[in-house]
Amino acid sequence: KLDLIDIIYEVIDARMPLSSKIVDIDNLVKNKPRILVVTKYDICDKPETDKILSFYKEKGYTVIPVDLVNGKNVGQIIKESETLLKEMNDKRKEKGLKPRNIRALIVGAPNVGKSTLINRLVGKKVTTTGDKPGVTKNLGWIRIHKNIDLLDSPGILWPKLENQYQAMILASLSSIKEEILDEQELAIFVLKIMNHLYPMKLQERYGIDDIQFDEVETTIEMIAKKRGALKKGGIPDYDKVYHIIIRDLKDGNFGNITLDRLKDIC
Repeated sequence: KLDLIDIIYEVIDARMPLSSKIVDIDNLVKNKPRILVVTKYDICDKPETDKILSFYKEKGYTVIPVDLVNGKNVGQIIKESETLLKEMNDKRKEKGLKPRNIRALIVGAPNVGKSTLINRLVGKKVTTTGDKPGVTKNLGWIRIHKNIDLLDSPGILWPKLENQYQAMILASLSSIKEEILDEQELAIFVLKIMNHLYPMKLQERYGIDDIQFDEVETTIEMIAKKRGALKKGGIPDYDKVYHIIIRDLKDGNFGNITLDRLKDIC
């Protein structure tokens, strides 16, 4: 559909602004004008995310961070698009052609907030949203503004996730279906990355001062007692604990976090 498109809205998650960016998208969209829309900016670790966004700006991207809960900065996407629309229709007028609506394409990894963004742009619910990948399944045109038609697209994952660290980050924040994941492996990854990046947040949530990953079972037992995830006889419900750890990250119960770091791309 790219030949029909005037501008690309590339959507990334502010909590993983590196890991959620589609590999090789620059080659796919070629020279089309593009806005890098950064969703979930209200729940990220802004100082860390901003370092990566500054890197993107230096590369020439138009970057717009948005707060989809409150609709903050969403209108800036329309303003940037209207600037392009004027340039496009001025050229059409010079050629003796009638003005037309701008045609935009929204693209991004699964569950980065594309559907919620569209609803905010339109001002009402026109697409179904969810906290799991695979909600949008088809291409479909939506009028988001009197002068802008948007082609919605399903979330895209590249064929091979070569960087396993980034793959686990994608999995941790819902861009990969939970059904195909090992919850134990993912929960331990969440504990490790939180212990590395935000040990105080981990301590505040579970009351754990230091995690010994060579004895991770002890840590899981401590969390089970703290969160009441116990079977009869006080035996830890390991599956329940794994689920709690994963949901705590996805639901923002650790507070504002960003799992990528600028050093990973520099």
